[in-house]
Amino acid sequence: MGTNGEAYDYVIIGAGSAGCVLANRLSEDGASVLLLEAGEPDEQTEIQVPAAFSELFESEVDWNYYTEPQDGLDGRELYWPRGKTLGGCSSINAMIYIRGHPSDYDTWADLGNEGWGYEDVLPMFERSEHFEPGPAPEHGSDGPLNVTGPRSPRPLAETFLDAAVETGLSRNDDFNDGDQEGVGYYHLTQKDGKRHSAADAFLKPVLDRPNLTAETGAQVTEVSIEDDRATGVVYEQDGDRSEVEADEEVVLTAGAVNSPQLLMLSGVGPAAHLQEHDIEVQADLPGVGRNLQDHLFAFVVYQSTDTDTLDDADSLWNLVKYLLLKKGPLTSNVAETGGFVRTDPDLDAPDLQFHFAPSYFMRHGLDNPDSGHGFSIGSTQLRPESRGEITLRSADPFDDPVIDPNYLDADADLDVLVEGVKQAREIVGASAFDDVRGEEVWPGEDVQTDAEIEAHVRETAHTVYHPVGTCKMGDDEMAVVDDDLRVHGIDGLRVADASVMPTISSGNTNAPTYMIAEMAAARIMDDENTVAESVAADD
Repeated sequence: MGTNGEAYDYVIIGAGSAGCVLANRLSEDGASVLLLEAGEPDEQTEIQVPAAFSELFESEVDWNYYTEPQDGLDGRELYWPRGKTLGGCSSINAMIYIRGHPSDYDTWADLGNEGWGYEDVLPMFERSEHFEPGPAPEHGSDGPLNVTGPRSPRPLAETFLDAAVETGLSRNDDFNDGDQEGVGYYHLTQKDGKRHSAADAFLKPVLDRPNLTAETGAQVTEVSIEDDRATGVVYEQDGDRSEVEADEEVVLTAGAVNSPQLLMLSGVGPAAHLQEHDIEVQADLPGVGRNLQDHLFAFVVYQSTDTDTLDDADSLWNLVKYLLLKKGPLTSNVAETGGFVRTDPDLDAPDLQFHFAPSYFMRHGLDNPDSGHGFSIGSTQLRPESRGEITLRSADPFDDPVIDPNYLDADADLDVLVEGVKQAREIVGASAFDDVRGEEVWPGEDVQTDAEIEAHVRETAHTVYHPVGTCKMGDDEMAVVDDDLRVHGIDGLRVADASVMPTISSGNTNAPTYMIAEMAAARIMDDENTVAESVAADD
């Protein structure tokens, strides 16, 4: 049901990880909030089943984006899954909870973003979190989001850890306590063996609040802007066009693809680009859509003589067994262990991440062999130097934007991935894998030189699903929002999602997105209190 002509204190665009947090926090004290989500409710069975996450790819809960041909990746157009349902990407991701390295946030502060250093953001991480293993330093216990360890990890996961320690890596029992380096089990956003998405944690428990309205199937087509102020939004739902007003603010939480797209459709962005599409310029912000950063996966894949893997987890019988008996391989996560290492001992922080999967994982799991068992190690360059952009394909809000990550434009990015493949092979070559190691499928035994490994990376690497940075925070000429996440030049408009990161965090980006939303809520409420105090003083 539409809400045409109504007014709310806050209109939030996108019910993903950030949007669900904002809807919860801003409606706590009685403010009226409208949350608009382009996708439908999160009712697909596979959403709740951890090991079935790749079954959600190219489904109705996925925006199903593709990049432009990438020169650095043999001209390939890469598939980019993005969540299109309540919970957004937290409803289709691999549920890994990684905050990043403390230096990530200190770098943000050093770039001029006051209040975004590690000690500043740590309370925001803790505020969201209910750390199921129990009280622990730098973890929260009272938050809505359940964070836990793997419930039923495969034995191969422990084999990976043993092998990595054999090669000289240290064991790390908590990647999120401020010391990231080493190998260990990942923390996961799961509860009772099921996915615990942003919708599960933050939205559904408070949908009975009379001042909170959530609409699905409602795609925002424009932010209404008058006299340099955002006044509301226009959206389409069931073929009908609706307009609503925002008395306080419009908050964009549509992600690193859709937030810059919607800003540009609304006249906020590079003036020349907007004029190419006959869009009236409301604010000439050249940084909108620029500064795109993402993590790449470069995999080594092996056959496994151990048949206790996830490679039969998507069979009909296993799905039935999970649903009826609440047991079986689907309770496992596709990536249960991993690690963070430095490719150069002189580095101040790890620059390489491993994800270990007790299964084949080839092209997002979509091109796995039809039979047999395997295991995979994905290597990721944590701080890519390459920068891409999001631009408009047309002024039609239902056209996909142009996504050009410009992968491997910087030679250093390729160098780290090549080293990652080498180190992953070294781990698999350790004696811990002797009883389970089968034939190397990717890259294959005939691929040995750096040039051959580079060719493998260019031919097979794909996204780790971490696009960020396209509405970056800062005060330079390419910044889109200030350190309170307010859009430069437009009052009453903020962006509060992964697009505001000036530089990508070192690891999986879902946890930092929750933190950004918590920080946005705190800044918005601080602004409200300041205004209220000012009015009271005047009276």
